[in-house]
Amino acid sequence: MSNLLSSLPKTIHASLALAILLFLGLFYLNDGFAFDTLFWSWLARLTHVVVAIMWIGLLWYFNFVQIPNMGKIPDEQKPAIGKVIAPTALFWFRWAALATVVTGILVAAANGYLAQALTFTPPFHAIGIGMWIALVMAFNVWFIIWPNQKKALGMVTVEPEAKATAARLAMLTSRVNTMLSIPMLYMMVAQQNGGL
Repeated sequence: MSNLLSSLPKTIHASLALAILLFLGLFYLNDGFAFDTLFWSWLARLTHVVVAIMWIGLLWYFNFVQIPNMGKIPDEQKPAIGKVIAPTALFWFRWAALATVVTGILVAAANGYLAQALTFTPPFHAIGIGMWIALVMAFNVWFIIWPNQKKALGMVTVEPEAKATAARLAMLTSRVNTMLSIPMLYMMVAQQNGGL
């Protein structure tokens, strides 16, 4: 067991295997399943939830853990964050944002409400608002946070003043996304309850 849990890929593979076993068990108990629209909709929703957890989890990690504690880290230790941890976290952060948007669109399309949601047509106005908020947040990740973080982390060479400005803009935009995250999640959940 220690060997399994000491390796992230092995842990993830074990998690997927366990989920597949549970999936097969549940569908066996419910007289089987078919690879129909319902199945693909379910698979898209499961994937959407998993990647969304990664996206918002990393957003909250940056805002609740990394940013508030950077001032407490001795200067000689800060390169470990800037050269190793932050670039890796930002890799998963931006790709999880994209995967969340793509799988969310797939869920809405598979369930036949994509156009109605994006145009706030009742009864899909709540999920539509949530989708638009998520699109704004993903735009912020790819076109404001990531380009400015590359400057702030020294991945792109800029003058020290531009580096400081980029770091501040990335942080403030990340805070905008943090502020939008709970309303976005609320709208996603509210759709199931008639927008309440």
